[in-house]
Amino acid sequence: MPVAPAERYLARFRKVFDYIDAHLDAQISVETLSGVAAFSQFHFHRQFTELFGISVHSYIRLCRLKRASYQLAFRDTQVVDIAMASGYEGPEAFARAFRKRFGQSPSEFRKQPHWAPWLEIYQPLSELRQQHMSNTYRAEQVHIASFPDIRVAVLEHRGDPDRLGDSIRKFIAWRKQNRLPPGVSATFNILYDDPSSTEPDAFRLDLCAATEQDIVPNDFGILTKVIPGGRCAVLRHVGSDDNLGDALKFLYTGWLPHSGEELRDFPLYVQRLKFFPEVPEHETVTDAFLPLK
Repeated sequence: MPVAPAERYLARFRKVFDYIDAHLDAQISVETLSGVAAFSQFHFHRQFTELFGISVHSYIRLCRLKRASYQLAFRDTQVVDIAMASGYEGPEAFARAFRKRFGQSPSEFRKQPHWAPWLEIYQPLSELRQQHMSNTYRAEQVHIASFPDIRVAVLEHRGDPDRLGDSIRKFIAWRKQNRLPPGVSATFNILYDDPSSTEPDAFRLDLCAATEQDIVPNDFGILTKVIPGGRCAVLRHVGSDDNLGDALKFLYTGWLPHSGEELRDFPLYVQRLKFFPEVPEHETVTDAFLPLK
């Protein structure tokens, strides 16, 4: 079917989003972005602002500070390196901008992030990406494969998904202590609940690392579980977690009703293959597994 003019128009802006994600370390000009979209530089800024409700420069600053906050909360990147990669002259200028935006200094955020103001700031950005960077999936992108049992070390996140960042930090700390980084131990999440339809206090998600090691009693609350082997429908999602729901929704509503398959009594789970901020956000890779009988 021919692509509607509105879809072609938005696709040009999706190229802009991807370009920004891939070039956060560089100087990004309106002239460059208008060329990426093949729009006139005399109109591009107004087109962007009117369509997305945020200026180009504000969007770029938010993307850089989002990556910086991930590096502070979940990685060991030095503050001076984060500052320079975020386009600031040095750590002092970066610290002023970070505190003004989040109410914490970079060192305070690294020690104990305050997620509520962070989420309030980034919810509009997340909604923008969900609305305008959604993925379209086709049945031929889903394949069925059989998998063995996977023994995993698990940190059970229970409660408000807005506090998931704290659980991730704890899980990363345990993995470091036990020398099980993602390059050594495959990373999975077991998705018991949909955060959009589950009361925050009832939300459940397991953070998992594949391992054959015995898990001894520990202060982190890490347990041993098994992701049971069997047949699964597998769909790869490339891009931000903001749009991961598109892949999961397609499995349930686009693929499953026409597949003739029946679901097995185990939750949907995903494997994290490429991580933000190690790769640009639009290049993160996640495989979704829908267990089948």
